Amino acid sequence: MTAGLRLVLDKVGHAYDDMTVLDDISLTAEPGRVTVLVGPSGCGKSTLLGIMGGMLAPTTGTVCCQGEVAPDCLNPLTYVFQDFALLPWRSVAGNVALVLEGRLSRAERADRVREVLALTGLTAFADAWPRQLSGGMRQRVGIARALAVRPACLLMDEPLSALDAQTRALLLDDFAALIERSGTTTVYVTHNLAEAVRLGHRIVVLSRRPGRIREIVSIDRPLSDRRAGDADLAAMEAALWDMIRDDAAAAERDGPVSGHVSA
Repeated sequence: MTAGLRLVLDKVGHAYDDMTVLDDISLTAEPGRVTVLVGPSGCGKSTLLGIMGGMLAPTTGTVCCQGEVAPDCLNPLTYVFQDFALLPWRSVAGNVALVLEGRLSRAERADRVREVLALTGLTAFADAWPRQLSGGMRQRVGIARALAVRPACLLMDEPLSALDAQTRALLLDDFAALIERSGTTTVYVTHNLAEAVRLGHRIVVLSRRPGRIREIVSIDRPLSDRRAGDADLAAMEAALWDMIRDDAAAAERDGPVSGHVSA
């Protein structure tokens, strides 16, 4: 087994007031693997990610971290959101360096910024301002910033959903390569089933609210061997949609959880 951080959930449930959004979730996110959470709108995917990352306390059940965290890891559990959240008055390099300030020396910061900019294909844009970048490039900066802390676990909440289809397809390949090279534990929330089969080693299918694990689908193929248009991946995507379709239609009729986001 790859050394690293393992997230173990045991009978996790969560409620907002009298509305139960998650129930009896038991799963493990393994080091070096991508666990993808999919399901109909409102099934609690983002809520579950928040619980896994410690942003929310579960109403029931437990979450624990097992394994090793590397000495150079500055933030074991690190989020990437769909909102790029870049500071417009800082350059690309300055935005990445922000998470390192007060934690590393100036020389160490510079070395690590150079490293992650090279890893994400941003070296030539180090001095650019966010307003000069496309949406896809801004999200690359967000990824570089997340990787700069050398996380043990990367928690990604629909990081590509704000991008156009062409940009999203290009970044999927980049994400796959970055994830394989970094070897982190990765949990990825998406509504997009093509993304799920492109990136997931284990795809956790949640039911409509209250979200329960309906099925866990394993894909035992290296991410580097997966490509858009692959017939096997297309068949898996169709099978996932067959699992979700009826719940998705019912979730649309149910409507959102008032006052809360529980994607």
